[in-house]
Amino acid sequence: MDRFVTAWTAAVALALAASAGAETWKPEPLQREREIAAALAAGPAHFREQAGVYVLGEGGFELARESRNGFHCLVERSHRGAFEPQCFDQEGSRTLMQAVLMRAELRAAGADDETIRRAVAAGWAEGRLRAPSRPGINYMLSPENRVPIDREGTRIIPYRPHLMFYVPYLTNADLGSDGGPDSTVFVIHEGLPGAYAIVPVPAEPAGHGEAH
Repeated sequence: MDRFVTAWTAAVALALAASAGAETWKPEPLQREREIAAALAAGPAHFREQAGVYVLGEGGFELARESRNGFHCLVERSHRGAFEPQCFDQEGSRTLMQAVLMRAELRAAGADDETIRRAVAAGWAEGRLRAPSRPGINYMLSPENRVPIDREGTRIIPYRPHLMFYVPYLTNADLGSDGGPDSTVFVIHEGLPGAYAIVPVPAEPAGHGEAH
């Protein structure tokens, strides 16, 4: 998987040149074991033991544990203040996760938000990033989700556990959704190769599972 990251060395250099003088920021890595636990909390308990894990380091994400089941988990920080634990299935690891790794590498190298956006868009256009070739899922079941609800990342909110299904190029209009975070289903990154349909997970009723 790391071969995708090293292919972006030239993009990092261009991003640094383009973002000279622009406002930049870098997320603070967590203590390693805390980062691993936070990443794995995004997925169902039954596959966590065999899932691969990436942790955030000084140069971007680093593979902390190889996957034995095709799933990979990490905590993305797409915008300042965001905290997005997620677990990609095998197809998502091969495709959409590579954009997450790319953004983290560029940010660690000093690129600003707009330069990162342009570099990722170029990655899709030039084929260095690929849309999923089949349906799949990205789990975000952590209770710690803090996610942006606008493209610019100016509004970060706590958000309940949810499932994200790969829907390249789909829009909210295609689903008849208003696109709001309280909708039954809505699309983020709509119309783009990395679009997702978001399905919130219903909260369990109070007392669920308690002995009577």
